[in-house]
Amino acid sequence: MKFRILDQGVFRFPFQTKRLIVFVVTVLFVVGLPFGGLASDDVQQIEEDTRQKIKQADKLARRGNSAEAEKILRQIIRRDARHSTAKLKLAYLLLKQKNLLEAYDLSLEIAKAEPKNSYAFAVLGATLLNAGNFKEAEKILVTAVSLNKKEALAWAGIGMLDFYENRIFDSIENLKAAVYFDRDEPDFAFTLAQVTARAERYKEAADAYDRFLQISPVTDTERRDRIKGLINFLRFLGGKRTLYELDGDKRADVSFELLRDRPVIKLRINKNEEPLRFVLDTGSGISVISKVTAEKLGIKPITRGGLARAIGGDGKFEIVYGFLKSVEIGDVRIKSVPVYIREFHSNVEKIDGYIGLSLISKFLTTIDYGDLTFSLIRKDIADEQNVVENKGVFMPLRLTSSGFLSGEVQIEGVENSLNFIVDTGASISVISDEVANLTEVSRFVRNEKMRVVGAAGITENVPSFLLPRVTFGNNSRESITAIALDLDIINEAAGFRQAGILGGNFLKNYRLTFDFKNSKVIFTPVRK
Repeated sequence: MKFRILDQGVFRFPFQTKRLIVFVVTVLFVVGLPFGGLASDDVQQIEEDTRQKIKQADKLARRGNSAEAEKILRQIIRRDARHSTAKLKLAYLLLKQKNLLEAYDLSLEIAKAEPKNSYAFAVLGATLLNAGNFKEAEKILVTAVSLNKKEALAWAGIGMLDFYENRIFDSIENLKAAVYFDRDEPDFAFTLAQVTARAERYKEAADAYDRFLQISPVTDTERRDRIKGLINFLRFLGGKRTLYELDGDKRADVSFELLRDRPVIKLRINKNEEPLRFVLDTGSGISVISKVTAEKLGIKPITRGGLARAIGGDGKFEIVYGFLKSVEIGDVRIKSVPVYIREFHSNVEKIDGYIGLSLISKFLTTIDYGDLTFSLIRKDIADEQNVVENKGVFMPLRLTSSGFLSGEVQIEGVENSLNFIVDTGASISVISDEVANLTEVSRFVRNEKMRVVGAAGITENVPSFLLPRVTFGNNSRESITAIALDLDIINEAAGFRQAGILGGNFLKNYRLTFDFKNSKVIFTPVRK
């Protein structure tokens, strides 16, 4: 990201929430002291007590005791409503807990009152980024850095913004700056590890995760267990010469079966002649193979890594890492492919696995729902032959922390655009419980309940809605069925808030070309 210094006298603070918030910036002249009438020694004692309490809150937060830390900070604020340090520390704590609205209100108040307070702008910018307001987040985070070149949280925010917009190597450098300026913040080490892993720097990623384990609260057991297994897998991958090595032909064109609005193709694994049935799944960062198919092919686990959180059942499934020597799609061969191995629930369709983004991101990838074909063209060949067509509509995509593709969607009746995951592996579109409860959306609820099969199990009696119109860029479809699910599990790892999933019942009306290099997807309507 290239920085530009902003006029620090002018800021706009829009924010997407359930209610419309209008702020009028005024200058407040406050006369008098908060502890008027007290002797100077008393005031100094109170200030010293407050400093000690803030230190205590910091220690509690570092140990993972957020509830007690929050309690202390709120006590300080009740005693002194103008204590900006306590308010900003509380805002950052709330940001980590995904309580974005209060975090926004607190940090906005201080940013307006103290226009030279770089940390206020850093917290505000990070909050806007988590809410998915990228344009305003960028302005405010850059302002924080211009005020203080050592503002670690601002560097972290800029680094994550770079990552979401596919500037991977800029992201790494900015996240390294965040870690350099605050080596004791676990979240900075964690995000650096995530991004270096995406850049296929597996040893660096393992080292960053090691650092996270050294400084993160021991109470964060679930995430720590996952990371211990992940470190073992990253060390294994780091010992390989290369991953996703391209071999065979430079292009593949194969037909697919549209099964419950999901594209299912046939491929071969480890040079076995028997074709396997895999769902093309842009909603998965890494490819997945069923436990049954892995056992049949003699693919053994490399390591295990605690529990992952996902939709369905009790919301959790065991993480088991595997490794494929090769995957063949048509005459294209991809060698050295990491995978998850997991149980598939209610697998009546006899699906063997899911093709994730990491496998196909080396190609210009086209899914044509009109003629039911799937094509892969190596990026270098696509660039040489100028393969990308300009007939369709280009839509920008962002990459979430957890490896999903996300785009901005408009639902008729809802004023603001919403971030939706673009998921070819989902049969039906999804809206979050929060969106479903909006007055503008709740009236579209249907009497029909649905059964949802997810990675973590099966959920019964899921409410469904008939949305009058759903728009992605210039592409609109009427009467789109969507189910309402709790997406907190997804949002815990996504990095910025997702309000839904754009599934196969919307996508099947188009020919989709994914240009991963430029973070775009081309939508071309198909004739039925």
